[in-house]
Amino acid sequence: DGEIGELVFTSLTKEAFPVIRYRTRDLTRLLPGSARPGMRRMEKVTGRSDDMIILRGVNVFPTQIEEALLACDWCGGHFVIELTRPGRLDEMTVLAEARPEHWDGAGLVVHAERLTARIKDTIGVSARVAIQPPGTIERSAGKARRVIDKRPKE
Repeated sequence: DGEIGELVFTSLTKEAFPVIRYRTRDLTRLLPGSARPGMRRMEKVTGRSDDMIILRGVNVFPTQIEEALLACDWCGGHFVIELTRPGRLDEMTVLAEARPEHWDGAGLVVHAERLTARIKDTIGVSARVAIQPPGTIERSAGKARRVIDKRPKE
């Protein structure tokens, strides 16, 4: 109870294959208690397991970065995560777009340092933060592309 995991379904009516589990790739958790006897309550879907990034052995979800960014008053909410491997270790850079009223140059370095520390404290991985001018991060009509993986394919 309470741990985030992938939601799976099992059909109990199939007599030939009753134990086949169907993966949804949705992340959620079971809530303590029950709605009715034999029924469990589930939290709303919080993300997708196929969005997960493994960085130096730590599972990182773009939604975790988004939560850290949305806690910052200077951030406009648009961001991209770039993954690179300049040497032997993977590196993560968060390109975060500033709000127009905060793009005056004053305090941008301090904002980036605070966000870097917040990401390290909450997620457990080091990330470089680069604050971008308003309107420079590409928008899409559909689902936002949050991760750009520039690591070499093995």
